[in-house]
Amino acid sequence: MPAPRWNSRGILRAAALYLVLIAMAWCSLLPILWALAGSLKKQSEVTTPTLIPRNPQWSNYGAVFDLMPLGRMFLNTLVYAGCITAGQVFFCSLAGYAFARLRFPGRDVLFVAYLATLMVPLTVTVVPQFVLIRILGWTDTPWALIVPGLFGNAFGTYLMRQFFRTLPADLEEAAVLDGCSPWQIYWRVLLPNAKPAVMVLAVLTWVNVWNDFLWPLVMIQRENISTVTLGLVRMQGQYVSEWPVLMAASMLILLPLLIVYALAQKAFVRGITMSGLGGR
Repeated sequence: MPAPRWNSRGILRAAALYLVLIAMAWCSLLPILWALAGSLKKQSEVTTPTLIPRNPQWSNYGAVFDLMPLGRMFLNTLVYAGCITAGQVFFCSLAGYAFARLRFPGRDVLFVAYLATLMVPLTVTVVPQFVLIRILGWTDTPWALIVPGLFGNAFGTYLMRQFFRTLPADLEEAAVLDGCSPWQIYWRVLLPNAKPAVMVLAVLTWVNVWNDFLWPLVMIQRENISTVTLGLVRMQGQYVSEWPVLMAASMLILLPLLIVYALAQKAFVRGITMSGLGGR
C-alpha cells in the first residue's frame, strides 16, 4: 500500500490552532501562577520577575488568618453561595419548565421581555434594590445578600428552558397518561433528566456569588457577616504593603472554586453541550 500523504496545509492549520490555544491558556494562567509565586515570596522579592521563589515563605498563609477572620468569612460566603445557588436552581428550572412545556397566552412575548433584562447593567439596579432592602430593614444583615438573588434570573431561566426543550415529548406524554399533574411532571420526570443543565447553572451561580463584590460592599458593614471578597479588599486597605500576604489570601479564596470546578468538570462540559450553549 502506498504511504499516506501528509497534507502540509492541514498540518500548518493544526499547528497554528494549537499555538493560539497555548497562547490563550498561558495568558489565562499567568496571573494565577504569578499570584501563587508571589504568595510564597518575601516582601522584598515580590517585584522580582521569577515564578519560582528561592525560599518559599509558607508563613504568609498563616499570616492571613492573623490579619483577618478568614474562617468566619469562608463560612459566611459558603452559606450565601449555597442558599442562592439552591434558590436559583429551583426557581430557574421551574420557570424554564413553564416556558418550555406549558402553553399559556403571551408566553413567548413574556419570555422575550424577560430575556431583555439581560441587557440591563447591574449598576442600574443597585440603587432601587438598596432602597427596597432599606425599607424592609434588612441592611447589614444576611437577608440583604441572600434574598435578592434567591428567585432566579433571566440567564438561568433561558438555560433551563433550552435544555427542557431538548427532552423528548414522550416522557411528558407518558407521565400524563399515568395521571401526573404539571408539578409532578416537572419534579419527578423532567427535573431528574435535567441534571447536566442543573450542574451548569449551579456551578455558574456558585462562582458568581463567591466572587461577588459590589452588592456585599453596598449592603454589609459588619465584619462578622462579611464575605471573603470584602475581607480581601478591607485587608488591602489596612495592610497595603503586605503584598505576599494578600496574594496568599487570594490563593486561599480561589481554592474552593478550583475544587468545585474539578469535581463538576465533566458534568459542566456535558451540560453546556447538551443545552445548546456550546455553539451547536
